Amino acid sequence: MASLADQAYHAIRGLIVSLELAPGAVIDERQLVERLAIGRTPVREALRRLAQERLVEVYPRRGMFVTGVDVRELARLSEVREVLEPEAARRAAERATDADRRELGALLVELDTAGGELMALDERIHRAVYRAAHNDLLEATLEQYYVLALRIWSMALDRAHDLEEAVEEHRALLEAIRSGDAERAADTMRAHVQNFEQAMHRVLLTV
Repeated sequence: MASLADQAYHAIRGLIVSLELAPGAVIDERQLVERLAIGRTPVREALRRLAQERLVEVYPRRGMFVTGVDVRELARLSEVREVLEPEAARRAAERATDADRRELGALLVELDTAGGELMALDERIHRAVYRAAHNDLLEATLEQYYVLALRIWSMALDRAHDLEEAVEEHRALLEAIRSGDAERAADTMRAHVQNFEQAMHRVLLTV
């Protein structure tokens, strides 16, 4: 079971990524404690973790704020992800357990019924691949960069109409990992990251 600090972290991170806590917004610790029904200490621990991940900024005597969003950072994030995500896919193909393959198989089924929840499914697929790589340092690093990119994407998702193809690329990715084809998994992931970044860039250019 997740600790209270972990629960607070995921809840607050969700508010930031969805832009419900907008870039530049003041973080009211007391309000978060009441909203989440979690004690002050776990909330503070969560906020410290979010500060380390560059989602929260702390200014002495001024307070705590949600970090700003710079769409120009998307290209830099993509450069990092283009290197690390294919390696995660390669390792997942080599190391996936039977339980991992069952989870990936279930996600394949979901691709047929995703409807309008494509980004939520994209997120769950990437995290499943990270876990299947069985390298906790790689998983934690990719998780951090994915969340930073996700917040930028959230600015334009309501106007992104050409993402279905990018998310559909996951089918080939998941099949490659399940079959243990490490090279195909890496190549497919690399192409997916590049194509998705390009699709989001086209939308963000008009923001």
